[in-house]
Amino acid sequence: MGMLEAVADRIAAGATVEFKPTGSSMVPLIRSRQSVVVAPVDPAKLEVGDIVLARVSGTVYLHLVSSLDPARKRVQISNNRGRVNGWTSHDRVFGICVAVEGVPRANSLDKVRAANTQSEPTSASAEVGSRRASTLR
Repeated sequence: MGMLEAVADRIAAGATVEFKPTGSSMVPLIRSRQSVVVAPVDPAKLEVGDIVLARVSGTVYLHLVSSLDPARKRVQISNNRGRVNGWTSHDRVFGICVAVEGVPRANSLDKVRAANTQSEPTSASAEVGSRRASTLR
């Protein structure tokens, strides 16, 4: 299991997690190794432009919601450079980015799912070597 998969599992279990993803696909919204806080999300509340931690075709990304399909309960995930990763179902959207480098993301807290575990963010290292396990592409 890669680092992002482990982070996704913790968030799916209700934890809010702080970590430092690597990569350049989300610049300037998130730069490589900037601290992010990701909290469990209610996918029905998502909007285009939200940054989410989601699994698309077997890979976990910290990317943008680029389109919504409420009738089929799915969202399209893309990076900040125009590359579309694909569609994924609500049950594969684990969390929403609520802060980058300590700066809150607008309207993100309204979409957080009620936590069933700790309220303080926990840290996780996101130093990953493989391209497949990278958070940002």
